[in-house]
Amino acid sequence: MEVLQLMGRDSRKKSPRSGRRVVFTENYPKYISIGRVVAPWGDRGEVKVKVLTDFPERFALLEKVYIGKTARPFQVKGFRFHKGFAILQLEGFHTRSQAEALRGQFIQIPIEEVMPLEEGEYYEFEIIGLEVRTEEGKFLGKVKEIIYTGANDVYVVEGPEGEVLIPAIEDVILDINLAEGRMTVRLMEGLLP
Repeated sequence: MEVLQLMGRDSRKKSPRSGRRVVFTENYPKYISIGRVVAPWGDRGEVKVKVLTDFPERFALLEKVYIGKTARPFQVKGFRFHKGFAILQLEGFHTRSQAEALRGQFIQIPIEEVMPLEEGEYYEFEIIGLEVRTEEGKFLGKVKEIIYTGANDVYVVEGPEGEVLIPAIEDVILDINLAEGRMTVRLMEGLLP
């Protein structure tokens, strides 16, 4: 998962060292994906991982990852980058056929290990489920999905007006209050159905 300017997954715009800390709630997922196994690599049980984070440096720090829907833990025995992919050696995988069993599986970390973000940056899991109101206080619904476009992200809000598409731009998103679970927006002409 990545982090974008107004929302995100697990990425960043600037160095995370002095950023805001994520405050976790019971609604957040337990794990967050940072990569996906695309294939075995070589014949020693390594796997080739498509990086799904804008913090690729985190792979060098990994001691343990969690794989698949059951989040099965695996110790990381080795790591390197090759042409934009992470190559991981996991404990217990010594052959190509063993590594093949991981094809398509997500590489995850506990949600508590996400990188801190700059002010104005949010993880996707922080945005999904937020109540959305206009600056006048009109309830539009809750964010149910995020569409990633080339120009800007779009929040899909489901509510009494039906589905409303909210562009994630500063002119529209006035405030995000995670403590209150609320987003305040200024509607542009034609946004409501």
